[in-house]
Amino acid sequence: MGHTIYTAFKQSAQQWPDHDFMMVLQETADIYGIDAGSISYTTALAEVDRLTEQYAQAGYGHGHRVGILLENRPAFIFHWLALNKLGTSIVPINPDLRSAELEYLIGHSEMILAIATPNRHADLGEAAAKAGQEMGLITPDQTPPAALIPAPQAGQPITMESECALMYTSGTTGRPKGCMLSNAYFHLSGEWYADVGGLATLHKGRERMLTPLPLFHMNALATSTMAMIKTGGCLIVLDRFHPRTWWESVRKSQATVVHYLGVMPAILMKLEMTESDKNHEVRFGFGAGVDGSLHQPFEERFGFPLLEAWAMTETGAAACIIANEEPRYIGTNCFGKESDQVEVLLVDDQGNPVPNGTNGELLVRHSGADPRRGFFSGYWKDQAATDEAWADGWFHTGDIVRRDENGYLHFIDRKRNVIRRSGENIAAVEVENAMQQNAAIRSIAVAAVPDDIRGDEVMALIVPNKPLDNLEAKQKLATEIVEWGLSQLAYFKVPGYVVFVDALPLTSTNKIQRGELKKLALELLEHPECVDTNHLKKRQEI
Repeated sequence: MGHTIYTAFKQSAQQWPDHDFMMVLQETADIYGIDAGSISYTTALAEVDRLTEQYAQAGYGHGHRVGILLENRPAFIFHWLALNKLGTSIVPINPDLRSAELEYLIGHSEMILAIATPNRHADLGEAAAKAGQEMGLITPDQTPPAALIPAPQAGQPITMESECALMYTSGTTGRPKGCMLSNAYFHLSGEWYADVGGLATLHKGRERMLTPLPLFHMNALATSTMAMIKTGGCLIVLDRFHPRTWWESVRKSQATVVHYLGVMPAILMKLEMTESDKNHEVRFGFGAGVDGSLHQPFEERFGFPLLEAWAMTETGAAACIIANEEPRYIGTNCFGKESDQVEVLLVDDQGNPVPNGTNGELLVRHSGADPRRGFFSGYWKDQAATDEAWADGWFHTGDIVRRDENGYLHFIDRKRNVIRRSGENIAAVEVENAMQQNAAIRSIAVAAVPDDIRGDEVMALIVPNKPLDNLEAKQKLATEIVEWGLSQLAYFKVPGYVVFVDALPLTSTNKIQRGELKKLALELLEHPECVDTNHLKKRQEI
């Protein structure tokens, strides 16, 4: 095995030259204005080598950073592999970022070139100028200009520890951190998936993996792409999740594996049932966050298991945990048990281990002599945050998890999302999942707002299924929703305030932007259309 990701790709291209490496469905091709069809390993390798030669002639090399804003086009993968061969790290750019965010990203990463679609060049150029960062700009079809500076690590060997990508966290709270990800990180991601087995077994040279997740995210780039490279499979990348055409895409691509986020099964279950619901070749879905009440009904309806997993950008596959063996405890937010390669510790707020059945923060590390093997290399320009994350030799995830009496791990919520009301800890995601089942709710997010007596109170921001014309209608529906919620949840978990909104603050991967949500909730608390439902929250007689 070579040190670069390019080497792994070339080995697969030599072993499976005529197999499909990527497939572009017609719907995706039409949206992007590119050709539809399959791209073989041989064709892809030739394109990667052509790009490598162009970058080498322009002086790009070991230690440079290049930004990529190409959404989910195959060109993203080709440019990444070409630059990786030379030791150049990429900075995947979220296409939803705008002026101030781009300015921060470009200046912080110190990228010297950005590859982007033409419609984003003006935005990137302006952001680079504001950041004071000299940076070239090209489309994926243009020849790169001469590198602005010599390669910082020219002459040094490209190793497993060389940076492969600088990937920024989603920034749901605060400014994003730049996670330095090495070649080893990506190699291990692919190898873990290739070898994990059980219900998630991948067959070499035969798999076709469909994902609507973005390539600027570790799931699609490190997990899906590397799994296909390591096993000689085909990657089918959609521009995004399209509920109405999802199953058509699954069938046309002949997908054997699909990747999902928790919101996707909930949306697909709302589609009209058809006789063709099980007419596909999918063996399993890989993802996280499926609503427990929908987990089993989804599997029964569509005929394949949704395998819940846990990982973070910082951990990659080095501490990935997946429910790929029975029993999976469907409907309980269980994501399995750690393997022999991973050590897990659950602790309270004082750092003390908690017993089984008690919620605690999840701490992880790789087993063996090197506890950081396969993890991120650190936060760029933030050693203090890196040291804090690795306090006491464990990576502190910030996730609240419970281990049951059989040793299985159950996700509760992000630590910072826990609402503390009158001494009771309330997981925002638990409330959201339960309340989402109300027919009047299209989508919902809950946050803590201050309460003089209880410390925190639960506020729900709700996008209703039907427009509400006036305050009276909003008050009536808020009351109905909360009264319904009292039949589903303990009284203290049900929203004490309800505000109807047109949209929720979401990231490009459809995750709730918790930082923005908290600020918005605080602002809306004083809004005249904020419905106070605290009077409905009464302890039920037993």
